[in-house]
Amino acid sequence: MTPSLSLTTMILASVLCGWGALAAAPPTGQSILDGYFAHRTAEIRSGNLAPYRSLKAWQSARPRLQTELREMLGLAPWPEKTPLDPVITGQIDEEDIRVETLHFQSLPGLYVTANLYLPKHQAGPFPTILYVCGHALVKDGDRSFGNKVAYQHHGIWYAQNGYACLIIDTIHRGEIEGIHHGTYRYGMWWWNSRGYTPAGVETWNSIRALDYLATRSEVDMDRIGITGRSGGGVYSWWAAALDERIRVAVPVAGITDLHNQVVDGIVEGHCDCMFMVNTYRWDYSKVAALLAPRPLLIANSDKDPIFPLDGVVRLHSEVKKIYGLYQSEDHLGLLITEGPHRDTQALRLPTFRWFNRFLKGSQAPIESAAVKRFPNTALASFESFPEDAINTTIHESFVPQAPVPTLPNSANHWRSLKLKWLQTLREKTFRSWPTLEERPRLQQVIDRPIDGGSLQHFGLTLHQRVRLPLYLYVPKRVDQVEQIIIEILDETSGLSFHEKFKDALQEQSTRPLEADLTPSIAYAWFAPRGIGPSAWPSDDWHHTQIRRRFMLIGETLDSIRVFDIIKAVQATTTLPRFGRVKAILRAHRHMAVNALYASLFLPQAGALELFELPKNHRQGPDYLNVSRLGSLPWTIAASLEDRPIKLIRTAPHVAVFAESVATHLKWSTTISREDASNAGSNEGPRTDEHRAP
Repeated sequence: MTPSLSLTTMILASVLCGWGALAAAPPTGQSILDGYFAHRTAEIRSGNLAPYRSLKAWQSARPRLQTELREMLGLAPWPEKTPLDPVITGQIDEEDIRVETLHFQSLPGLYVTANLYLPKHQAGPFPTILYVCGHALVKDGDRSFGNKVAYQHHGIWYAQNGYACLIIDTIHRGEIEGIHHGTYRYGMWWWNSRGYTPAGVETWNSIRALDYLATRSEVDMDRIGITGRSGGGVYSWWAAALDERIRVAVPVAGITDLHNQVVDGIVEGHCDCMFMVNTYRWDYSKVAALLAPRPLLIANSDKDPIFPLDGVVRLHSEVKKIYGLYQSEDHLGLLITEGPHRDTQALRLPTFRWFNRFLKGSQAPIESAAVKRFPNTALASFESFPEDAINTTIHESFVPQAPVPTLPNSANHWRSLKLKWLQTLREKTFRSWPTLEERPRLQQVIDRPIDGGSLQHFGLTLHQRVRLPLYLYVPKRVDQVEQIIIEILDETSGLSFHEKFKDALQEQSTRPLEADLTPSIAYAWFAPRGIGPSAWPSDDWHHTQIRRRFMLIGETLDSIRVFDIIKAVQATTTLPRFGRVKAILRAHRHMAVNALYASLFLPQAGALELFELPKNHRQGPDYLNVSRLGSLPWTIAASLEDRPIKLIRTAPHVAVFAESVATHLKWSTTISREDASNAGSNEGPRTDEHRAP
């Protein structure tokens, strides 16, 4: 028999009453979160560049690191280099320079709008600068002229001083406006699951811009530099790290270290384009080090609130060690000027000098400043936009999803596929997990007798300061217990610890309990991090930024909750009293997906009861890269082989593939369905909280 909602409420109220009265106050959700971020960030930094103590070690690792970076940008494998189909749409002739308005396609339908600035009365080929833009907004009503217009003074200066300069728009504030704010603003958490970041698109557009420059007779491809500020600064890092054609780089206000972003919360000032999907858990000095030994000037202001000076200095110090391995410290510079996050002349002039030094071999003083001169309309590449443009929806297709699963040929084929799937999940999706082999630590806080058994509260210590509550009802006759139902709590499934039981936490006595528990079943309730007592206080905005910080350390909130569930089930089922008891794992909505993935690593889970399982990963919780690697139907099949699964109020088609595999391979395990309202759950009120974006 399953306990009713009212009984569950009273059981946990009793437990929480005891906790409030007898137990020492556990760490708050916010302190757990802060401590976790600080520890994990320091862990990443300590293993970032420290292993590379010789030039041989670094050079040996460098190709692998470039491949990892490509993968984290959604560029592994490389997209096909399709025809650019460049079109020059206009030309401006001035006394000293010529400007071409143009566009090309980095992929079919992905239009890159650009301006090419050329010297007027000098002989080429010229040293050339690829200028990538920051987030400047240049619009007249609904008409965007592209952020290239805001940075025209840079192109003008380079052309006046003997350079060719191609300024390219970004997708976010280009002429055809795409999206940089998927997780930041629009709740598109499936970007993480797809392994998509707009940083990948901007990097690809920069690389294809180099391909375009290679077609121009005015360009000297042996003397290519790249620069940009803010967003353009960070794209300078990505492109230069991956494309050796870039010989000199000056990223301006475009990078700091992971400590700034995660621990100090600077991520709140940045959209998604500033970050790779951090699968391999890098600090950003590793990206910068990939430019060595090419000339690199790191430029920043001392009062920049979104690229704080302390992080920039720490990053420079780390990168300097790699330049030292090449004995090329003179190729690394650190420029710090006074000022805020702004395109100042104090930042521009040393940038010009750096390019003159390394692309022209000149150290002459800079005699002129960069000045704008053209109206917005003169620099537009389109009068009307092409109907085949995919700029606004490139996030849907840039990183492809895994193919639709097909039936395995045989049992051996299936075992091979399943083993590969589990290995891939551990390497690409759950890479950040602490070891699964370490035995979880349980500390009993309360053991209170009640009619028909006892209520127990444990603290489950996982790692660092993460201590989560586990609640247990044990019948009086433990020797007669046949099964234990372990329910994984979410924000709405029968308990919201903080809201429903905040009064009970202050009570000094146990509430009366109904004695309608079956003597053959034990019950456990577990709240993963961020649920109930470990919840951190935050509004929607800050909760979004917290979730983004998890991605920066190489995981997601829900992927680490999968780990929490694994350890909770291991801890519960290894208690001596439950050594041979069948465990049933029960969860609702998004947490049902977490429980499903946890079951892949839990032979102890004898059965699953999943309520309102989402239809796919796009509607479910986000895990890094999971949609580019596999699918929810495939995961259901992988779990079904080892245990029966009950699906309650779940779309039938979600399990069709798993059922087909089970029939094809003659498994004894089955999927059952239940759609009635009295499905035996302990869920609370239904909400639209988990509706797909």
